[in-house]
Amino acid sequence: MALQYNLAKVYEISENDIEFALQIVTLFLEEVPAEIKSIKCAIDDKDYARTYSSCHKIKPTLDLLGMDLAYEENLQIMAWTRVEGKRKEIKEVFKSLKERIDLAVKEIKKDFKL
Repeated sequence: MALQYNLAKVYEISENDIEFALQIVTLFLEEVPAEIKSIKCAIDDKDYARTYSSCHKIKPTLDLLGMDLAYEENLQIMAWTRVEGKRKEIKEVFKSLKERIDLAVKEIKKDFKL
């Protein structure tokens, strides 16, 4: 039973196509952790444009995988980039987002035996 993600939307749009679900989770595993690293570096550098770009890139995947809390935290970081806030304002939100992504990665790898 998946706790960190939910494939309901994936199965709904693919008419329960397991191969499609596997493609989506593989895409998540390949792209999202790399973008999380990019977001961290961009926040550290106060590179708001790069932070926004990386957050925007993972947004649809978080939504598709039913990662609602991570999705909301990602939106908070995107909003932070628009107001060009101070780093300390967003550090905890990023930390929580990263933890959620890390847990989902572990769970997906276990669930799909990847």
